[in-house]
Amino acid sequence: MLTSELAGRLMAIALGHVTREYPNKLDHVLAGPQDALPPRTLHPIFYGSFDWHSCVHAYWLLARLAHRFPALPQAQQVRDLFAAAITAEQVGVELAYLARPVGRGFERPYGWAWLLQLAAELERQDAAGPAAVALRPLAQAFAARVLEFLPKATYPVRTGVHSCSAFALALALDYAQACGDASLARMISGTARRWYLDDADCQAWEPGGEDFLSPSLIEAECMRRVLPATEFAAWLARFLPRLEHEEPRTLFQPVTVSDRSDGRIAHLDGLNLSRAWCWTNLAAALAAGDPRRAVMRDAASRHLEASLPHVAGDYMGEHWLATFALLALEAAHDGG
Repeated sequence: MLTSELAGRLMAIALGHVTREYPNKLDHVLAGPQDALPPRTLHPIFYGSFDWHSCVHAYWLLARLAHRFPALPQAQQVRDLFAAAITAEQVGVELAYLARPVGRGFERPYGWAWLLQLAAELERQDAAGPAAVALRPLAQAFAARVLEFLPKATYPVRTGVHSCSAFALALALDYAQACGDASLARMISGTARRWYLDDADCQAWEPGGEDFLSPSLIEAECMRRVLPATEFAAWLARFLPRLEHEEPRTLFQPVTVSDRSDGRIAHLDGLNLSRAWCWTNLAAALAAGDPRRAVMRDAASRHLEASLPHVAGDYMGEHWLATFALLALEAAHDGG
């Protein structure tokens, strides 16, 4: 369960890397020698946590837990960090980077989705707060990119890594709903229906060796958010018709992580945690007496137990896994 003690540990992990500049893996296109600059110059807010998107979702974790557990000593550290980092001036630098002609595909779609999720969290907590107000122009710029991109995206990307379309739609829809962006919500819902509504009898050819998302379960989680409850129930029955028999079997088996110092193999801890998140949410969407609920909740528990002990220890996982642990823990704590 998500206790204050565990929340404090997760916050301490994130506080330990959001301002750690190196090592750093940039998503950076150089238009000329003048662009060969260090991470903190390019991204004065999101320069830590090994890469830009991990830093963004570490800020989301910190915002969420500081709000949920305001009395923790780490919560004051978070408030101080946000006051110093998320300012209009520094957001302006991030916006200027985004506006570069060579920056069109920067962090699409995973980083887009997490920035929108961070903005949604700040708006929900206090829309008039300085961090929410300062970050708003950057969030609006990413929302505009989503609106521009989705009509051109003929096909979804069905992977278990950063390019996964369903994960990005799920998080971006949360932003649209939290911020009252009806045009964005319609675009996301329409795109999800166009891409996924006719999918049936999922074979779940996974896991891939570098997955941190289940292509099958994250599609279902996306559709849970998009479809009305009755329509979703019918869609899920078509998409995963043998859930009560724990099939496809691979979705119910926590994955093995052979080397947590290898950044891509370490993704598999994230797969266990994100599967736990999806299974819990999907189970909560079913009717109370549905026999599939117990099967799905059991799978969620086993996946969470397999990787929760490993959110810290090696920086290849430590710079990002706490976020996915929080997704799973909150779903379990709040009943999905």
